[in-house]
Amino acid sequence: MATYCLTAARLQLALGQGARRFHVAAALNAKAKVAMSHFEPNSYINYDKLRSNIDIVRKRLNRPLTLSEKIVYGHLDDPAGQEIVRGRTYLRLRPDRVAMQDATAQMAMLQFISSGLPKVAVPSTIHCDHLIEAQIGGAQDLQRAKEVNHEVYNFLASAGAKYGVGFWKPGSGIIHQIILENYAYPGVMLIGTDSHTPNGGGLGCICIGVGGADAVDVMAGIPWELKCPNVIGVKLTGTLAGWTSPKDVILKVAGILTVKGGTGAIVEYHGPGVDSISCTGMATICNMGAEIGATTSVFPFNHRMKTYLEKTGRGEIAALANENQDLLVPDSGCNYDQIIEINLSELKPHINDIGSVAEKNGWPLDVKVGLIGSCTNSSYEDMGRAASLAKQALDKGLKCKAQFTVTPGSEQIRATIERDGFAKVLRDVGGVVLANACGPCIGQWDRRDIKKGEKNTIVTSFNRNFTARNDANPATHAFVTSPEPLPSTPTMETTLRTSECSSSAAGPWLKFRGHLDNISNNLLIGAVNIENDAVNKIRNLLTGEFGGVPDVARHYKKHNVSWVVVGDENYGEGSSREHAALEPRHLGGRAIIVKSFARIHETNLKKQGLLPLTFSNPADYDKICPDDKISIVGLKSLAPGKPLKAVIKHSDGSSETIELNHTFNETQIEWFQAGSALNRMKELQKCA
Repeated sequence: MATYCLTAARLQLALGQGARRFHVAAALNAKAKVAMSHFEPNSYINYDKLRSNIDIVRKRLNRPLTLSEKIVYGHLDDPAGQEIVRGRTYLRLRPDRVAMQDATAQMAMLQFISSGLPKVAVPSTIHCDHLIEAQIGGAQDLQRAKEVNHEVYNFLASAGAKYGVGFWKPGSGIIHQIILENYAYPGVMLIGTDSHTPNGGGLGCICIGVGGADAVDVMAGIPWELKCPNVIGVKLTGTLAGWTSPKDVILKVAGILTVKGGTGAIVEYHGPGVDSISCTGMATICNMGAEIGATTSVFPFNHRMKTYLEKTGRGEIAALANENQDLLVPDSGCNYDQIIEINLSELKPHINDIGSVAEKNGWPLDVKVGLIGSCTNSSYEDMGRAASLAKQALDKGLKCKAQFTVTPGSEQIRATIERDGFAKVLRDVGGVVLANACGPCIGQWDRRDIKKGEKNTIVTSFNRNFTARNDANPATHAFVTSPEPLPSTPTMETTLRTSECSSSAAGPWLKFRGHLDNISNNLLIGAVNIENDAVNKIRNLLTGEFGGVPDVARHYKKHNVSWVVVGDENYGEGSSREHAALEPRHLGGRAIIVKSFARIHETNLKKQGLLPLTFSNPADYDKICPDDKISIVGLKSLAPGKPLKAVIKHSDGSSETIELNHTFNETQIEWFQAGSALNRMKELQKCA
């Protein structure tokens, strides 16, 4: 306040009494405005609007609010009129910004361009991190990526320049680390076209992974729909100590909730234990919330976040957040739909000696490669802890026997670990520093030390370890842990394992993200056929022969035969990529009938004009045979909350009828009737 008054006094002395009121008011107004980022000096943080909306909703609901509710409801398009029931109603929201990685941005930008709008309505950015393949080392791999992906990078850069979208060139870093360092701030609502967008929750943000069509809505200035999330509270007590790391917290939560236990909910961490976790550590925890199906995860504003903002050159934002701290923490007495309590002092590292487990399962005992990095563990803190252990090993005259790679999360982190000597230590112990990109975590790894099909073991600090995720080798056993142990004795195991929707594979398919017909050759090629337990081998009912899923789908399309997918639980898990919805739509699919959906994928299917349906009775899944014909009845009268019927006609001539549920609201039904959300957008533009 003293500086504030001094500034006003100096202006009065300099300008005189006649001009005093105008100029002092302008100065005070400028003081009150804080830019969202250094790169967008004319876009300001609006805590006043957030406060106003929260006050309206709190008065309506007449109860204390969780932090998640404050930020989500604080971004309502109509806080006075919006129906709000957790887990039931659809909210119309106004996110503050959009972030896209280069693989998903291709289709998102193509859709935005087709909307006919001249500029994006909210601050938006593109981040080139997915198309850089790890092969030799940082500089060489980056140069190779620029040459191979020249056309994609040019398209994204030029489209960004034309439509007002910020462009982060290849080598600048991983999208989520760049967001944390430059764009995230407490209370912001951000949507991103990547499933690990929740990383930003480590800085008190509501950051939600979406498909490209959702991003187009927000960039077009259209209210974005989200089913009102439930809120799972995780109360942390005690203090992280010893070898226990932030990653152990989310692995503990995942063990409790499983890979779909967070579906439809925001995981909100709170309690005294929060203060013992660094800001980037909190980001790690929120990042891996995607592995339990959570809408997102978030931590309350505290001194750790304030320090991180200051250290990343955003002291003004830190001060403003501090002034509005009541908005950025849960209300006292707020209610959660479920509460999990974890005493951090009692939490043990999720590390087990894999020797006995490996012997029992016939897995290789030697660890071939240790890999540090990914959006989950690539911060300066992560690099520093790994370097500390590496230094201890060097001091004892030890070096790594296995291969060892390091992927910095951003150019800022890479430059800082070079400056502080961490990179040299990691190289001296035997490590290779890769480009600032996703790399092996998403399958962008030109691995040459083993042959495909050769059994081997690797240990990573990544977020997912399903079959062939990292190196396209189904015989590779990947174990997930924290970065610290990797340079020394990489013999750890965690129990977290996912089954991402097979239409969304990364690695070699990334280059086709802007070419729908080519990437459709990836359709369900990793799915297991119940008829023969084979992968990518299904019966063509027109010819009686077996073939790959894309080939059979193309044959059906050519002969005007519609088809449906019948699947199991949590279909589309882990995938924010709308290609998993675009591909079946492109090849003639009409409906996806499953026991349950992952949130993002269900929305993506709706956006692309398909029917995502679930069995009213999950046991009806077993009534359907691969050679059945299915008729979906009741589409002409499709309405919210009204189930549909499916008539199953068996090959023996018999038939039976089952009930199918859907979650379409009125707006989403309009998408379906128009053929897609984008088609509906164009219809509305013509009417305007």
